[in-house]
Amino acid sequence: MRSFPYLHRSLGIELIEVSLAEKLVATLGGGLALLALVGITTYALPGAGGTAVVASMGASAVLLFAVPHGALSQPWPVLGGHLLSAFIGVLCARSIDHPALSAACAVGFAIGAMHHFRCIHPPGGATALTSVLGGKAIHDLGFGYVLMPVMANAFVMVLLAVLINAFFPWRRYPAAFNRPALPPSSHRPEDPDPPTHEEIVAALRSLDSFVDISEEDLLRLIEILRPHSASNPAAPAKPNPK
Repeated sequence: MRSFPYLHRSLGIELIEVSLAEKLVATLGGGLALLALVGITTYALPGAGGTAVVASMGASAVLLFAVPHGALSQPWPVLGGHLLSAFIGVLCARSIDHPALSAACAVGFAIGAMHHFRCIHPPGGATALTSVLGGKAIHDLGFGYVLMPVMANAFVMVLLAVLINAFFPWRRYPAAFNRPALPPSSHRPEDPDPPTHEEIVAALRSLDSFVDISEEDLLRLIEILRPHSASNPAAPAKPNPK
């Protein structure tokens, strides 16, 4: 696959390979988190309806333990995304009688609300959909579904991500807690200073598309890449496409 870079990019295949240790931590962490969540959901929804709720939280576990520093995995997207999606889903389920229309409105409005409140979390779509199609056990909870089991599960998921990832310095969660050692700085007086927070925000806004990378990781990548540009100061500058 690496021999066909265009196909590689078109399919969205990851450019990097993570270590075996990273894969094992993600595997074990996600499994432990789901074990705890199954217990909570079984208590709240002893019937079959609980299975669908755990399914959406399983998607959250993928993000929190496989991509702990991604923008979509941070505490506010997890908590806010599930909270808004559950509330909107219940509201649609109680207001719209047609199941297909209710499900479509629940997911669509949930996406819009998560965008507006800056808490995009893809599993929130599943939480909203479950509010409508999850069956009688979930419908009987009404708006109580928002707090128990959805918010309880989301809170436990975030707490477990903090605790489990804390044992591994390179993947502490949330991303603000992650401070891995950087290579010795190659910054020279003539080199430009790293971009400010305002400049980063302005650059991201110019893309007009959500970018799943934290500001801290973006600055860290800039610092890591500096030795490469400093080692070849005579390299010609890339032409401005404009």
